Amino acid sequence: MSRILLGLLALLPGLSLAEDAGAVAPQYRFLTFLVFGAIIAMTMYVTFRAAKRVHSASDFYTAGGGISGLQNGWAIAGDYLSAASFLGIAGLISLYGYDGFMYSVGFLMAYITVLLVIAEPCRNIGKYTLADILSFRNDPKKTRVAGALSVITVSTIYLTAQMVGGGVLVKTLIGIDYEVSVIVVGILMLAYVLFGGMVATTWVQIIKAVLLVTASLVLVALVWAPYGFSLPAFLTAAISDPKVLAQTAKLIGDPAAAMTTSELGQRFLEPGLYMKDPLDQISLGFALVLGTAGLPHILMRFFTVPTAQEARKSVIWAMGIIGGFYVLTLFLGLGAAINVGAPDIAAVDKGGNMAAPLLAQYLGGGADSMLGNLFLAFVAAVAFATIVAVVAGLVLASASAMAHDIYVGVIREDHVTPEEQVKAARIATVVVGAIAIAIGIAAKGQNVAHLVGLAFAVAASANLPCIVLTLYWRKCNTGGIIAGMVVGTLTAITLVMVSPNMTYPLKVKAEAEKAIAAAPAKRAELDVKLAGLTVPAEQAKVQKAIAKLERDVKKAEEDLVRNAGKTTSMVGLTEPLIKLKNPGIISIPLGFLAVFLGSLFWRGDDRSLRLWKELYVRQNTGIGAGKASH
Repeated sequence: MSRILLGLLALLPGLSLAEDAGAVAPQYRFLTFLVFGAIIAMTMYVTFRAAKRVHSASDFYTAGGGISGLQNGWAIAGDYLSAASFLGIAGLISLYGYDGFMYSVGFLMAYITVLLVIAEPCRNIGKYTLADILSFRNDPKKTRVAGALSVITVSTIYLTAQMVGGGVLVKTLIGIDYEVSVIVVGILMLAYVLFGGMVATTWVQIIKAVLLVTASLVLVALVWAPYGFSLPAFLTAAISDPKVLAQTAKLIGDPAAAMTTSELGQRFLEPGLYMKDPLDQISLGFALVLGTAGLPHILMRFFTVPTAQEARKSVIWAMGIIGGFYVLTLFLGLGAAINVGAPDIAAVDKGGNMAAPLLAQYLGGGADSMLGNLFLAFVAAVAFATIVAVVAGLVLASASAMAHDIYVGVIREDHVTPEEQVKAARIATVVVGAIAIAIGIAAKGQNVAHLVGLAFAVAASANLPCIVLTLYWRKCNTGGIIAGMVVGTLTAITLVMVSPNMTYPLKVKAEAEKAIAAAPAKRAELDVKLAGLTVPAEQAKVQKAIAKLERDVKKAEEDLVRNAGKTTSMVGLTEPLIKLKNPGIISIPLGFLAVFLGSLFWRGDDRSLRLWKELYVRQNTGIGAGKASH
């Protein structure tokens, strides 16, 4: 799991960047500081301007509903294209070929669900949050509490992965301590949300999306130009490159000996090198495609536009931007595989998360050139901005749930002044931000890769069933909403806790002992090889391999120390109870079933039936939109 990403995906397994191997030489780190500083200064200026426009709760939560469809489309792209998308998918493609690109397809297809099922009704019925939608025709207090807790759960899970990823990225590229890195990410995120609310968050996300797409286009142009911008020529070069062939052979193992070079190359563009279990792949697909429609920070974006028509436009723009970007990841990943090579990518980060920055460094002239390190610094700074923008959206979603749903809606029963609402929102922002920083620091060195996937799974298993059935099923009621939230959330979390995603000390120690035992022979082999070389470039490659071996041994020794005396996982298991890494295929149907059964057995008031016609008219016409609750 350490191979996937920094934040994929939620779903993606692999959030850790190598902490010991810096990608930027010390003499060039000033470039990274300069580029990071420029982007931070730009976003802080936007926050300063936005702060002057935040006067009411509507301004803070939804930018006053004054964001256009085009602007919101870019903002959705900025909110959705996380570091997992940029760094993780490019890395997966560079190491595993076709299987990595499947994540791109899954993320893009998710917005078809959003466009056809969620966007317009949510805009017409909601006001600020997910709970506004659920409480429209259900018991306001009960559904607000359930909805708010679900939002906070999903956001916290996702936040943890993003905070750890941001901390490790900054440490890897700049060299400052991990704890300081996490605090920097947290302070920036707090500044955006606390002072600028949704206005600043929106424009930070737009800036981040434009920078991300621009950087990717430049890299793709430089990678693709040598092949005359011909796709067949580019793919042919990829499947015949010696580094790609060697990586494919390594992944296949012994059967590769009987394959020709053309067969090996073709195998890199076929499924199965990374995702070997079809059922797990289907389960991941369910979570990706359906989870997006239940992510709270994505749902909030539909309340920032003035009309349902603009909501639809924003999704269409977002699909175009996101889809175009994911096509670019194919070129970034294969370009890194051809020009950098899997061994060098894995030497910096086993999950491949540094593939795109290393490709930028190569295209600029290499690790020893100023231009190469400037390119790397720019791409890394964009990745950093990506993390901060996503974190800001998540914090705003959590703060809205705490302030608007819990404090204003449940505790004060909507009897608050506009000034009190804004004050509550800002206090909640500080609380959520402090918790995010604390969790990020506490999670240092932990494998948080599975948390991205868990966030999508909970969103798909709890939030989506409740949203879809309250919008489209007349008999859905408060009992169903509460049952769906509880069952969907607990099922997804429980299944992950007993899956291969967790750390099993006996397995970790066995692998560590194996690595340590094999190290002396590997080192002797490399020393002999190095002694026989005279070409500096070839010597450098072997020296990199030796350095990587030393890091692997050090990590194995740390694993032994960390797991000394331990025999079970955090839930008391010596091995996984299930083979599925992604619980979606089980938890999502159970979430829908829980809403269905909970609604049928509920014996509360008839509010849901009384308000069904009004909800049906409003979600389809927008008449009366703006009043979120009764």
